[in-house]
Amino acid sequence: MKYRAEIDGLRALAVLPVILFHAGFELFNGGFVGVDVFFVISGYLITTILIEDIENKQFSIVNFYERRVRRILPALLFVMLCCIPFAWVWMLPAQMKDFSQSLVAVSLFISNILFWRESGYFEIAIENKPLLHTWSLSVEEQFYVLFPIFLFFAWRLGKSRVFRMIIIFAAISLALSEWGWRNSAAANFYLAPTRAWELFAGSMAAFIVQRRGVEKNNLLALLGLAAIIFSVFAYDEATPFPSVYALVPVLGVVLLVLYANKETFAAKLLSIRVLVGIGLISYSAYLWHSHCLHSHAYVYIETSI
Repeated sequence: MKYRAEIDGLRALAVLPVILFHAGFELFNGGFVGVDVFFVISGYLITTILIEDIENKQFSIVNFYERRVRRILPALLFVMLCCIPFAWVWMLPAQMKDFSQSLVAVSLFISNILFWRESGYFEIAIENKPLLHTWSLSVEEQFYVLFPIFLFFAWRLGKSRVFRMIIIFAAISLALSEWGWRNSAAANFYLAPTRAWELFAGSMAAFIVQRRGVEKNNLLALLGLAAIIFSVFAYDEATPFPSVYALVPVLGVVLLVLYANKETFAAKLLSIRVLVGIGLISYSAYLWHSHCLHSHAYVYIETSI
């Protein structure tokens, strides 16, 4: 897969609003949409890799999972280990019990299910749930367990049919999320079926790019960038999410993936060295930011008593 610096810049545009949102900056009340940006990027990158492996007859489900483990687990396990002594010192017994359950859930990539059962995202105090942000990793990994298998076995039907099937899956998932925020908001936020359409959006973009390459269109690329930035500043905790509102940042990412050729202004902006640098460490930054905020909150509580 050909490296695209603007994608790393887009990762920075995803992680920075999330960090600032969790840090309590009111200007970034819609910063949570950074997670949705990550989902689309992940769907695009993983699908691109899978298509190339399948077409080159190099696909191996074992090798795929091995790469995912090497990519995800080392940093995740290290953060979990670093959380334990802080939890041991600062948490009450009941909190420690909850924290222990979250350690197990994170290890099994089902923390999204655990946190869904416990409460809603915006109601949970971050100092009580230092691993809350891992819900999005669980959604991704659950998608990665099933999607490669589907793609491998469905490929014999033909690429165009697989593409149409993904469109149908995405439409069903989006419809489910639109129903979900009205009827079960917490489940809608945390669970994979109502988030899958965002990953599928990235998958569809991967099919299109694989067929015709990244096209150059300054207007559409800038429109995509503007859509993401708009949602960061315009949305807040009252915005139903995910729902059709999530189409704004999701389609914004898709437009950038499809039309932000390296010669476009948007791609050049996203390829600025500092943004690319942040993008390259975005996964680690995402893992650590909640832990740091958690530690700061407890220090504040301890010194205030």
